[in-house]
Amino acid sequence: MPNRRFADGEVVMGRWPGSVLYYEVQVASYDDVSHLYTVKYKDGTELALKESDIRSQSSFKHRKSQSSSSSPSRRSSSRSRSRSPGRPARGRRRSSSQSREHKDDKKKTIQESNLALLVLVCLSKPSENNTRRYNGEPDKTERNDTSCLILEQKSKPDLEIERVLEQYSLRPRKEEKKKEEIYSEKKIFETIKTIEKTSPKTKELEFGGRIGTFMLIFFLPATVFYLLLMCKQDDPSLMNFPPPLPALESLWEARMFGLFLLWFFLQALFYLLPIGKVVEGLPLSNGRKLQYRINGFYAFVLTAAAIGTLLYFEFELHYLYDHFMQFAVSAAVFSLALSIYLYIRSLKAPEEDLAPGGNSGYFIYDFFTGHELNPRIGSFDLKYFCELRPGLIGWVVINLAMLLAEMKIHNQSMPSLPMILVNSFQLLYVVDALWNEEAILTTMDITHDGFGFMLAFGDLVWVPFVYSLQAFYLVGHPTAISWPVAAAITILNCIGYYIFRSANSQKNNFRRNPADPKLAYLKFIPTATGKGLLVTGWWGFVRHPNYLGDIIMALAWSLPCGFNHILPYFYVIYFICLLVHREARDEHHCKQKYGLAWERYCQRVPYRIFPYIY
Repeated sequence: MPNRRFADGEVVMGRWPGSVLYYEVQVASYDDVSHLYTVKYKDGTELALKESDIRSQSSFKHRKSQSSSSSPSRRSSSRSRSRSPGRPARGRRRSSSQSREHKDDKKKTIQESNLALLVLVCLSKPSENNTRRYNGEPDKTERNDTSCLILEQKSKPDLEIERVLEQYSLRPRKEEKKKEEIYSEKKIFETIKTIEKTSPKTKELEFGGRIGTFMLIFFLPATVFYLLLMCKQDDPSLMNFPPPLPALESLWEARMFGLFLLWFFLQALFYLLPIGKVVEGLPLSNGRKLQYRINGFYAFVLTAAAIGTLLYFEFELHYLYDHFMQFAVSAAVFSLALSIYLYIRSLKAPEEDLAPGGNSGYFIYDFFTGHELNPRIGSFDLKYFCELRPGLIGWVVINLAMLLAEMKIHNQSMPSLPMILVNSFQLLYVVDALWNEEAILTTMDITHDGFGFMLAFGDLVWVPFVYSLQAFYLVGHPTAISWPVAAAITILNCIGYYIFRSANSQKNNFRRNPADPKLAYLKFIPTATGKGLLVTGWWGFVRHPNYLGDIIMALAWSLPCGFNHILPYFYVIYFICLLVHREARDEHHCKQKYGLAWERYCQRVPYRIFPYIY
């Protein structure tokens, strides 16, 4: 086994993969098996480098001293090499036009070199948007250091050219004639494709890695079935564990599985209708943009018309309540079959189509998180379709079925006030999501996570059957509340919805057009990606104000169920845990994506979700 050359904590110069540039790094650790050094850059990025890609700082200083010591001799030799009086002046008769052409060619060559270097510096560090914020300009005492540059904004390209040319001595003697030549989109795009022609392996495993994801494949369905069984008990106390288990044969009903298939393909039919606008998603790693048809709200309206027609012809929608467990089992079986299909087809997918978070090479982990980023059958995007349609709209239909079941079981002419509140609050949430469907294209579910068991089970089982837990609970455990209490709960839900919607709208409007005069009051920190981090408005209050609104709404959905049991509040507990996990993911990815700019943002906005608490 070869001996390591560099010790932990030693400051060295590390070459960035895919480039010829060296940056100051600190050795963090060394792997004896792979013989790779884990080094940390000044902006916090950690990478594994080979020993051949690392050099000591003394070698760089030695080269610089050699260069500076040779300069006087070169200058003196050039001065002593004067033309002999008898030697003819060869170059004097060259025409002035030829001289200008020669200078123009030389200038063009230098400009192309500047372009390649600038794009390389901007794009060589891989991240979600393929850009990275670098360390700041060195102090006056460190002008010879080869540390990275801070690319402050896309809107200031002249400043970045000046910095790159000054540090790497590529400045032409005369100013460039055309800035458009430097920023040729064709050359930049070709450089991006060259750097990103391969999809890197997933190194950081989430959810407990292989063991954690293996356990979640069994734990998630078990949790859903446990909650549904508990809601059916006369006393759904957590102390009554385990609940009496039904016979296995009673959990499966072919009619319910057929009903679920009918529901799924009906929503697929609505998705394929040529109504609604077509928009482009964010650019993929190869620069391509997928197209998406935005017609989720139209699908909701058509579904409402279909359900209304069934009720007009006296179809017993409360049948879902009597066979709710069988319906959930059918959805779970379908989601498992869909996950297996997705993983098998992902094995033949091109490397560039794989998900950044689901390309670990481990079967269980990739199966759970999703191996392929955007699996499509023709133009039918499976992940995008399942994200909002079958589960989210199905949630509203299930709530309606529970409302009708409550009226029938308790012989009521009208639904109870708590049931009305739960249905109304959650209906508002779903309609808002479908109305603002385009905003989902920028979420991590679409841009980062693959489509595997996690999203398939979450979209088709967890959302419709766990999110409807309050309505399912109220059917068997009616609760009475007064009108003043109902009014207070309604105000609480409105506050949560206002924070949720206004925060998301503020972010989406700023992303679309930061120069909008209506947003002139917003202040932001520029980043290397060309985007800005808002430090005023809702996003200057806490880092994730939309999560704060989500949690307030979740509490308002559970309060109508009373306080006799904790079961209806499972959704609140789950939602807090989910959002804290998502917040941790967001923090990690934003740290990688924005570098030092994110650290500055965290200093300006110290609270993550709950002001003055967390």
